[in-house]
Parts: sequence; structure tokens; C-alpha cells
Amino acid sequence: MSFQSAISREIFVPRDEKLLVAIEVRRRTKRKGLSFLNAGRKRDYITYLCLSVTNSRPAQVLITKVKRYRGTRQLAKRSQWSMEQLRQVNGINPDKDTPEFDLVFDRTTDQWLAGSAAEKCMFVQVLYHACQNYCKAKLAQANPESPADQKTPGATENKKSPGAPSQTNFVNCQPKLMGDACSVNIVIYRCKIFLNRMKNSMTANQGRPQREAAAVKASQGRSSPSPPAVRKIMRRASQVLSERGEHLMRADNKTSHSLHRAK
Repeated sequence: MSFQSAISREIFVPRDEKLLVAIEVRRRTKRKGLSFLNAGRKRDYITYLCLSVTNSRPAQVLITKVKRYRGTRQLAKRSQWSMEQLRQVNGINPDKDTPEFDLVFDRTTDQWLAGSAAEKCMFVQVLYHACQNYCKAKLAQANPESPADQKTPGATENKKSPGAPSQTNFVNCQPKLMGDACSVNIVIYRCKIFLNRMKNSMTANQGRPQREAAAVKASQGRSSPSPPAVRKIMRRASQVLSERGEHLMRADNKTSHSLHRAK
């Protein structure tokens, strides 16, 4: 995806971070109290939700909001959250692929609508596995002297270590997004995303000639009369010429008759 490469090059590479996934999103609901600020600015920019990991050790998993204003290629980093701030991921519907999902942080909740259901599923799946790997790494770092205890369920959770991370809850998410076939599913989702964008591009390209033809027809209609109007004008002109011809013929006959009587 070209936009993902541009985001990685401009935003994350200079910060020594690796971009894992980026998707286009928009808010499902308007924020209260900001409607007067957002008036006239709707759709002025595109929002991308990005998941990245730092190259430094210990690695940090970050969720970043990036914006790009329409008509430009300039990207701007906005909000950013660490994995410790992410409390819940809500998939909205556990029974089917849908583009809606929520991210609940310490002090805010974002309700998102992805560009497609495949994009949302890919983001949630990568986020889930990133959370799992991050928690395992943090637990190993917190208990380096007892690797056997790390395999015992609940042992590390009961030990209150300052380095132990809090688990992120994934609710209403499909089981397949949290399974082991991560790479296979991601390939499938990427194919779906590509096909969906190709479909949208073809639809847009097909609609453009129709809009252009309609605009040309409308401009022609404003600049020149329609065929029925032309025929009406021609009939009226023919009638006027015929009446004038008859009038001239009667005048000529009267003139000839007057000249004959004068002789």
C-alpha cells in the first residue's frame, strides 16, 4: 500500500520505529462541544490509525493517529498512545466482519469506522498479537531469574511487579482474529483491501465520464436552445415569411389593377 510506505518513511523511520500496520479511519460519532470548530472542515483531511513498535530495547508498542490534508502529500502526527494506556479493544460484532471498532484508553474512548471490514480485521489482529508479544516480553523482563514460573498460568499475575503490564481486554472480537493463523489471515485481508480499493477506483473512474457528459449537456442546454425549441422557432419564422409574402402579393395585385385602370 503506497500510503503505508509514505507514512512509514515520513513519520516512523525518523523516530526509529517500525510501522506494523496503518489503516484509514473516520469517526462514527461527533465529539460534543467541538461542532462549531469542525464546521466547514469536514472531510478536509484523511485520518490514519497506525500501530508501530520501537527499535530500541525494551521495545514499546505505540498507537498513533496520523492526518493528511486532502490535495497534499504532507503527513502530520497527531495523538499517540502506548500499549499501557490501551484498556480495551471492542470489535462491536463477534459474528461477522464489520468496519466498526472502539479503542478505550485511560482518559478517552475513540469510536472508529475503518475504510472496510477487512482493514478493521487486519488492524485488530495485528494489534492483538502485538499485545500478546509485548506482554510476554514485559513479563520475561520482570522475572528473568525464574523462567519456569512464566509458564505457570496466573503465577506472574499474582506477583505484583512494577514491570508487569496490565492486560488489554479484547471484547466482541471474532475468534479468528485472535487465532494462530495470523500470517495467513493478514494475506487474505490484504487481498480483500486491494480488491476493494480497485473496485472503488473503477467505480469512480466510470462515474467521471458520466458526470462530465452531464455537465457538457447542461452547458449546451444553457448556451443553445433544445431541438423542440429550434423547430418551434423555424415554424414561426416560416409562418411570418409566408404572411409577408401574401401581403406583398396582394399589394402588387392592387398596384397592377390601379395602373390598368389609369390607362
